[in-house]
Amino acid sequence: MHFVNAKGILAGNAGHYGMNIYRGCTHGCIYCDSRSRCYQFRHPFEDIEVKQNAPELLEKALRSKRKRCMIGTGSMSDPYMHCEEQLRLTRRCLELILAYGFGAAIQTKSDRILQDIDLLEEINRSAKCVVQMTLTTFDDALCGILEPHVCNTKRRIEVLEEMQKRGIPTVVWMTPILPFINDTEENVTAILSECIRVGVKGVIDFGMGLTLREGDREYYYAALDRHFPGLKERYIRRYGNAYELPSPDARKLSETFQRICRENGILSSPEACFSYMHELPEKYAQMSIFDL
Repeated sequence: MHFVNAKGILAGNAGHYGMNIYRGCTHGCIYCDSRSRCYQFRHPFEDIEVKQNAPELLEKALRSKRKRCMIGTGSMSDPYMHCEEQLRLTRRCLELILAYGFGAAIQTKSDRILQDIDLLEEINRSAKCVVQMTLTTFDDALCGILEPHVCNTKRRIEVLEEMQKRGIPTVVWMTPILPFINDTEENVTAILSECIRVGVKGVIDFGMGLTLREGDREYYYAALDRHFPGLKERYIRRYGNAYELPSPDARKLSETFQRICRENGILSSPEACFSYMHELPEKYAQMSIFDL
């Protein structure tokens, strides 16, 4: 990893903001869109860029905002990678979010988030905290291939359970669904059954497939050659260089997904899930250090 002093930390609008404390990732997920060349990485993806002044930038930004809102993190780089064990920059930023009365929406695949569960519970009491966990593959052996350097699906479900015990709402990203790999009704229904059991608020799916761009595609196809010989050629025959790669069973899987979510009162459209995550109720927004 290497350290930089960033010029800014928050992006977005007055309704909600996002931040990425780190840039790059060490999870090794074979399908990672963040590897795409459009994001203009000028260093190796696994050489994590650490925005060492992130807490200072965040405090300055939060202090200047009179309207409380949700602060998201994890959309491009997981805030709980291995380096967070030592650096604790995510925790320092969460402490500031709590102190200034803002809400937090955190996306991760890592059980390291449990080391901050006390802080997340406090944020949820004083404002709002939503924990988002990615679950793509119920089979843990397959998970070890697709997402090799982060905790498995079983452990992530345990994280969701712990959040439920603390009253912290959760949203699951059930994406991507990889054609000919995890695009089965058995996989989708097994994940959803666990989502029901642990009481998730919403599940995000983007059409039962994946997207590939320049940079991401090459990495993904190299992984297919290593772990699923012959599958790359099947992809090329079916999809060519398409950006969107829907599962051949996308319609049937989506119908199953929508039916199960509807029957169990789970938010199931990206729009509904994002609306919930971006909303900071006014009664909470009034509770901040400026009102004490």
